[in-house]
Amino acid sequence: MSRLADHFYNEFHTNFALQGLMNDAQQRLIEALKAVLPAANLLWKREDTAPYECDGLAAYRQLPLAVALPETEAQVQEVLRLCLAHSIPVVPRGAGTGLSGGAMPMAEGIVLSTAKMNRILDIDPLSRRARLQPGVRNLAISEAAAPFDLYYAPDPSSQIACSIGGNVAENSGGVHCLKYGLTVNNVIKVRAVLMGGDIVEFGTDGLDAPGLDLLGVMIGSEGMLAVVTEVTVRLVPKPPVARVIMASFDDMTKAGNAVADVIAAGLIPAGLEMMDKPATRAVEEFVHAGYDLDAEAILLCESDGTAEEVAEEIERMSSVLRQSGATRIQVSDSEAERMVFWSGRKNAFPAAGRISPDYYCMDGTIPKKHIATLLNQIKEMEGRYGLRCMNVFHAGDGNMHPLILFDGSDQDQWHRAENFGNEILEACVALGGTVTGEHGVGIEKINTMCVQFNAEERDAFFGVKAAFDPARLLNPDKAIPTLHRCAEYGRMHVHHGQMPHADLPRF
Repeated sequence: MSRLADHFYNEFHTNFALQGLMNDAQQRLIEALKAVLPAANLLWKREDTAPYECDGLAAYRQLPLAVALPETEAQVQEVLRLCLAHSIPVVPRGAGTGLSGGAMPMAEGIVLSTAKMNRILDIDPLSRRARLQPGVRNLAISEAAAPFDLYYAPDPSSQIACSIGGNVAENSGGVHCLKYGLTVNNVIKVRAVLMGGDIVEFGTDGLDAPGLDLLGVMIGSEGMLAVVTEVTVRLVPKPPVARVIMASFDDMTKAGNAVADVIAAGLIPAGLEMMDKPATRAVEEFVHAGYDLDAEAILLCESDGTAEEVAEEIERMSSVLRQSGATRIQVSDSEAERMVFWSGRKNAFPAAGRISPDYYCMDGTIPKKHIATLLNQIKEMEGRYGLRCMNVFHAGDGNMHPLILFDGSDQDQWHRAENFGNEILEACVALGGTVTGEHGVGIEKINTMCVQFNAEERDAFFGVKAAFDPARLLNPDKAIPTLHRCAEYGRMHVHHGQMPHADLPRF
């Protein structure tokens, strides 16, 4: 177990669910929840709660006191009101595909899963909108809108399983976020329940709303402000034509610089993704996408629109890529080939799982002009930590996803992987970037938040949370680090009397 996981286990109270013991207040809460939820929608036995002990970041685990699975907004209200009355913390959970530990339970709290709230409430093709319950799968939105030649643009790699409520919590992106935006750019309105049971709406059906942009505050808040019960999203027309370029490079620096060159040329591809040689080799063995295995890196650059628009943009992008040093350019000549090219990128994570017992996926974001710099730094870190790293990322917006390969049965390897990941995130900040792009902070990056944000900024974050959740019961101890935690993190990362990236402010 990692030092961070050790810390969380020590911070939490005794795991009553694990021991089969509950204090009087907790027992009263369980009895009260039985009165508002169907019997099958409340889990408190160890064997029933075990599937909820972690999200996609399986390195951090904790059994909850209980799991509530409401089916209606009214049930969500009652669950939250009861938990407030008993001072029991609540961790909201979607499909559990998150990669930052944001849905990891608390031993003395309950998990509130919206998985059973999975109805598509309305598809309006005229206004190009869909109204959904939070448990609706991302891909199911596009499937439901397909008869109207519409789709939902944000497409995380986990879109076959992740839910729209979870996408709202993490402000998820995807391979097409460069042109079409993240979740925050595609959600019109969110309906949610506060800890006290009050229903609030963020956003508006109109083009704009007066006052503060509270919708922007809600999206990406990682379940710390309110529990989502309904989401209205924007649908976009399916493009008549889409083609993708696969460009090979014999040098990582050239490939990184090519990304900046494409954007600098005034081109906004529908997708602009990059994979290094270890990633393409792993993927090719898995899905046989036809990737160039001799290339040090490949770029996938997609264009969509009318046939004339796509033809012109493909020609312009190909010219820029050649000038940037591309050694080979292949353009998809059919929809089937386009999907094969993308299948490799979308299967990068499972491909990593085939060649390594475990992998640790990071999620830093940097200015595009520094892509090559960070990749070269990661290569140097591989040697120091004695671990391999595959690099796949949303190159167009600088969102990096290094996959650190390790064996989780070896505790020393896990500690090295965790430190490797922390150093990558600190390097992102040093290059003018951020510690997360779309996976959220959760518990995974809570310490590295201390690198990026000072005490005053963290106080402002806590101020926002207090305005929505004054009792501090919604997903507490996630995403926003305390001064004490930042002090501990600083002490832990002193090496030979000097902190890494000593030029950065430390708090």
